[in-house]
Amino acid sequence: MTNEDTFTYVEPELLPVLKELRRREPIFHTPEFGTTLVDFANATDLHYWEVGASGRRYSRDFILRTLEENPPVDAVSANWQIVDLGLRRLGPDTYLLTYTLHQAKRITRRSTIWQRSATDWRILYHQGTIVTAEENDN
Repeated sequence: MTNEDTFTYVEPELLPVLKELRRREPIFHTPEFGTTLVDFANATDLHYWEVGASGRRYSRDFILRTLEENPPVDAVSANWQIVDLGLRRLGPDTYLLTYTLHQAKRITRRSTIWQRSATDWRILYHQGTIVTAEENDN
């Protein structure tokens, strides 16, 4: 198995889940799933938090305030590209989705932990890490 296969592996029975979650990424940048503060609050678990590209940790409250003050851009309109998707089941209704996001010259590796609730999907955790095109994966 090559490194790329390791990073992008998805068990065949998880392909429908991958398709569903792919539509929701990058989080907060997919208008199809909401553009209001209420939409963002509903999409995140009460204990949601994230680690930004800087390495700083951000609480759900901070993220929601930031989204309210600075509405996010639409990833499709901004021509952002998602590649190298991978998906792992962490529990009965919990999944780790990983991918690389190309935003013009900025490249980040993204990880989102998603949980299926009774009515929809909830984001438990998210992380983005800046990489350079010259870095190789091992």
